Amino acid sequence: MNRAASLLAAAAAAGLAHAQAVTYQVDPTHTFVTFEVRHADTSTLRGRFDRKEGSVVIDRQARSGTADIEIDVASVSTGVAVLDDKLQGKDFFNAAERPKALFAGDRFSFEGDKVTAVAGTLTLLGRSLPVTLKATHFNCYTNPLLKREVCGGDFEATILRSQWGMAYGVEQGLPDRIRLLIQIEAIRQ
Repeated sequence: MNRAASLLAAAAAAGLAHAQAVTYQVDPTHTFVTFEVRHADTSTLRGRFDRKEGSVVIDRQARSGTADIEIDVASVSTGVAVLDDKLQGKDFFNAAERPKALFAGDRFSFEGDKVTAVAGTLTLLGRSLPVTLKATHFNCYTNPLLKREVCGGDFEATILRSQWGMAYGVEQGLPDRIRLLIQIEAIRQ
């Protein structure tokens, strides 16, 4: 190997040695966890969770990452108080006994430097099952107000609620398929 090639290899190795994972704190004011389900096969019922928190770690060089997101299921909001009460009850989220839903992502997929999917485990009602959130958009930028990098995007998955033991009404025709939509922004720490 000639001297120039040796220097390039050493510089590349040094760059890899300095690559590191970066931690981002979820910005709850720019993060929304929502769901959609068919209502009596007519329209789409939408709801959201108003309280959520967590962190994301991304190592672009290693093309890896982790995500830990906690959702307060008692903060479910559909805009219809009686429905919110029903969703918080034992037939659905059972918020009194199981107040949190957790997503722990441990397998990030990338296209270039963009995250395209996060695979992990969704824990709901005490059951943990695999879920992959696919990115429909992802970007990082320097926030002019914060003067820090912010990364985020739109992610989605479709789940069967009955897999987590939330089977109320499925036999009577209430939909089992739930579309999860997660709009997230997180601030570099």
